[in-house]
Amino acid sequence: MLASAVPATAASAAGSATGTDLTAELELIKSLGTSAASRANAVAEGKNNASFCANCHGETGNSKYPEVPNLAGQNPAYLLAQMKKFETGERKDDFMQRLIKMLGDRARATVALYYAEAGVTPARARPGPTAAQGGAHFTRLCARCHGDKALGSDSVPRLAGQQAKYLRLSLDRYRSSSGERFFPQMTAATAQIPASDVDAVVDYLASLKY
Repeated sequence: MLASAVPATAASAAGSATGTDLTAELELIKSLGTSAASRANAVAEGKNNASFCANCHGETGNSKYPEVPNLAGQNPAYLLAQMKKFETGERKDDFMQRLIKMLGDRARATVALYYAEAGVTPARARPGPTAAQGGAHFTRLCARCHGDKALGSDSVPRLAGQQAKYLRLSLDRYRSSSGERFFPQMTAATAQIPASDVDAVVDYLASLKY
């Protein structure tokens, strides 16, 4: 998603869906993308600011580790919301919480832009044997928010091509209400996926190419 494409309503949409007020952050993203040249400069700045993130998430945002999410192609408003949640402790990971607190508002915005414009390499090269079954569950339970192609929106994450192990961990955390991931709508939706079919949903999402 290009910075100039972030709509004026994105702040309210992101806030309502994530419980996080991103008005200032989204205005900053908008200001960084007022022209093609300024957007390109912001993306280059973001690449530099993301140099430490590359150790785990990969230089282009395609993760080096299966339990670490791809950030490439992710929606910038969503990325900013997650950074803020790590900062406040709503999302819990000691390493990420310490790292995010080292980044200022502008650095976070440029990092979000850099990853948003990076190309995605699907975690799985081709669908597995249960992908169609997983796709049926996704269409029934998830597409309403994540979109028909699992590309998400300003306030909802892209899932297409995501790391399989990370998807499985996230689904398990929502389903178990462990407190590591908390969002009532997600808990309610994922609870409707039979335990035997969770891997099928993962199989479907990890192989999507968009």
